[in-house]
Amino acid sequence: MSELLLIRHGETEWSRDGRHTGFTDVALTGRGERQAEALRPLLAGSTPGKVLVSPMKRALRTAELAGLEGAEVDPDLHEWDYGGYEGVTTEEIHRTRPGWYLWDDGVAPGPPEHPGETPGQVGARADRVLARVVPLLEAGGGDVVLVAHGHFLRVLTARRLGLPPAAGALFRLDTATVSRIGTEHGRPALVAWNVRSA
Repeated sequence: MSELLLIRHGETEWSRDGRHTGFTDVALTGRGERQAEALRPLLAGSTPGKVLVSPMKRALRTAELAGLEGAEVDPDLHEWDYGGYEGVTTEEIHRTRPGWYLWDDGVAPGPPEHPGETPGQVGARADRVLARVVPLLEAGGGDVVLVAHGHFLRVLTARRLGLPPAAGALFRLDTATVSRIGTEHGRPALVAWNVRSA
């Protein structure tokens, strides 16, 4: 069986500053571009059968700089809709909601076009992606690479491992990293997590 490779995009100004970045289309920083280029050696041994990427330019640029060819945009790979917390840091949220934790408490409602998502709603999107890619993995036609965002990929990992969406809290994921989900005895298992280029 092939492996599922998860790539979080390189650094942006907002990720660097800890601002929740859902639908705001923030570009990579210069450092983020260098991080994305540095992913190439980590992908050298992989033979992707399919590459799917979030529609956000930070993910698209990461895929390009990492040398991933033939990437297809999948709208379901977009980041968590943070609603009223878009662009806000956890520290700022704690000023009015001490002890707030995304995975337990969710987000404040946002504008109609981006009202915010619950872990379950993000999990439903992750399940749709998995429903499309797991048959490809089982067919053994090459690895499937997903280039997307930190919180979304953490939820997707939880779902692939048979855990509830909020269990994504257990999987820290830094910018410009590669993670691999394979199998052991026919069941999904982490092979490598949060690997950064040397």
